[in-house]
Amino acid sequence: MVWFFNPLTDRLIHKIKNILIMDSINKNQPEENHKDLRAGKAAEKIKELIGKNKSCFFRTQQATGESEGVRPMSVQKIDEDGVLWFLSPTDSHKNSELTMDPEVHLYFQGSTHSDFLYLNGRASISTDKTIIKELWEPTLKTWFTEGENDPRISVIKVTPDNGYYWDTKHGNAVAAVKVLFGAMVGKTFDDSIEGSVSF
Repeated sequence: MVWFFNPLTDRLIHKIKNILIMDSINKNQPEENHKDLRAGKAAEKIKELIGKNKSCFFRTQQATGESEGVRPMSVQKIDEDGVLWFLSPTDSHKNSELTMDPEVHLYFQGSTHSDFLYLNGRASISTDKTIIKELWEPTLKTWFTEGENDPRISVIKVTPDNGYYWDTKHGNAVAAVKVLFGAMVGKTFDDSIEGSVSF
């Protein structure tokens, strides 16, 4: 019997092998280090991690500028449902790209060794003056020189679908002690926790 594999089948087999064979660090971990979060718990984790650093790499699917669809952005607000709000110039490559495809990927790093978050979501653009007023900060005048009434301001709302996080269970200080102890005794002791977020 002859088997024919297409690229999709090959990727699936590779993924299954990775799940079953790879990830030796997690397999050597004596503590629970994986926890998937859904809905409200996912939103809480998103707020917690982004609260440590509101800057991210914001990636669009369509690349029209030199950055290949990736640029740094700062979150202006996260609501109780985990929805993220940004301000952006109406004439930016980003806005143009989002009109072609609203799918976005956001990459956050809260600290050197933890508080990492990756989100997939869908973006929508608005010029609602009430929301602009709510999100406005005086430092934004650097980019929107006419202030909060600058006609170039738009609001980008990103509703997350899913993603993945890497964090610590007890904070960076405890994590550092566990790593040092693990290195001294030659065992994998760290305070990491990771898992998917989904809505």
